[in-house]
Amino acid sequence: MATLKPTILISKSSISSCKCSKPQRGLIVAATISSTPRSRVGDISLPGIRASYKLELHRFSDEKQLMSTMIKRNDQGVNGGVDPLIVAELYSILEAVADRVEMHRNICEQRSNWNSLLLTSINGLILAAATMVGIASVCGGAPAPAPAPALKLSSTILYVGATGLLSVMNKIQPSQLAEEQRNATRLFKQLQNQITTVLSMGNFTSFDVKELMEKVLALDKAYPLPLLGAMLEKFPEHVEPAVWWPERRRKQPKKSAGFNGWNRKLEEEMREIVNIMERKDERDYLRLSEKALKLNKFLAVAAPVLTGLAAVGSALVGSPSDGGWAAVVGVAAGALASVMNTVEHGGQVGMVFEMYRSNAGFFKMMEDTIAWNLREEDLERRENGEVLEMKVGLQLGRSLSQLRDLAAAAGGEDQFASKLF
Repeated sequence: MATLKPTILISKSSISSCKCSKPQRGLIVAATISSTPRSRVGDISLPGIRASYKLELHRFSDEKQLMSTMIKRNDQGVNGGVDPLIVAELYSILEAVADRVEMHRNICEQRSNWNSLLLTSINGLILAAATMVGIASVCGGAPAPAPAPALKLSSTILYVGATGLLSVMNKIQPSQLAEEQRNATRLFKQLQNQITTVLSMGNFTSFDVKELMEKVLALDKAYPLPLLGAMLEKFPEHVEPAVWWPERRRKQPKKSAGFNGWNRKLEEEMREIVNIMERKDERDYLRLSEKALKLNKFLAVAAPVLTGLAAVGSALVGSPSDGGWAAVVGVAAGALASVMNTVEHGGQVGMVFEMYRSNAGFFKMMEDTIAWNLREEDLERRENGEVLEMKVGLQLGRSLSQLRDLAAAAGGEDQFASKLF
C-alpha cells in the first residue's frame, strides 16, 4: 500500500496544477495512470483482492449475459414472437402457485402438531382416569370412603371428555390431513417447476396458460384447505386412486413435422408398460389401501367405545349393583383404549392409507398420460415419444434399457413396473 500512495498523490497534483483544456487533461490523466508501475500492484499481498476481482468480473459477465437475454426476449415480444400478455398471465399463475406451496406447507405443520398434541393429551386423560378408578375402588372399602365419590366423578368426567376428543380426532384424522397437505406441497412445487421451465423455453401460447390454470384448480379440488364442508372423506366406501390432474385436452399441433419421436415399437412398449402398471402396481397399492382403511375404521370405532364403557364402569364403582366388575371395566377398558389410540394415531394409520392411495394415483396418472398419447392419432399433437419414454423411465426408477427389457418380458407377471415404491 505504501508504494501506491506517492504515485496517487503525484497524479492528483499533476492534474490539479495543469491549467489546460479538457482534452489535454484527459491525455495527462491517461499518461499518469499508464506510467504507474503495474508490477507493484501485482506484488501487493492483501488477502482476497484477486479473488474478489475475479468474482466481480464473473458477476459482470453474468449480468451482461442476463441483460442481453432480456433484451432479446423483449425484442421478440415486440416483434410478435412472445405475447407480453401471456407472459404476465404465466407469472401471475407462478405467483399463485408459490403462495399455495407456502400455505400447504404451513397447514401441514399445523395438522401434524394437532396429531401429536391430541394423541398425548387424550392418552394422558385416559390414563389419569384409569388411575382414579383404581384408587376409588380401593378407597370405597376403607373406613374413610370420603375420597371415593370425588375420584369417581373426576374419572367419569375425564373418560367422557376423552371420548368426545377421540370421536373428533378419529373423524378428522390429523395424520391423514397432514399427509394430504404434504402431497399438495410436493405437487404444487412440481407445477411451479413446470411453469418456470415453460417460461425459460419461451415457446408458450394461450393454450399453456389455460392448461396450467386447470392444473391449479384441479389441485385445489383434490387437496382442499378447509376442514368444514370441503374435507375429503376419511372413511370412503370404496377405495379409489387419488386424482389431482384435470381432464386432458388436445394439444395444438407443433410446427415440426414428422413422427415426433414415435414409432410402432415404442407404442407397443408403452402399451405393455401401461398394462403392467395397471395389473401390478396400481392394484397392489389399492389392496394395501383397503387393508389400512379397514384397520383404521376398526380402531376409530373401538377406541371411543372403550372409553365410553370405561366411563360407565367408573361411575358404577362402589354402587349397590357393583359386584366388583365396575373397577375392572373402568381400568381395563381405559388401558385398552389408550393402546388403540396409540396404534391408530401414533402409528398414523390414516397417513398410511393416504400414502397408499396417492401412490395408486401416481400410477393412474402415468397410465392416463401414456394412454392419452397413444389415443391421439395426430402424431404432431402428441408429446415427443423419446422425451415421454425418458420421463416414464425416470418416474419408474429405471433406465431406458431396463424399461425396454420390462416391456419385452413375457407378461411381466413377476415384476412391478416401479423400482421406487
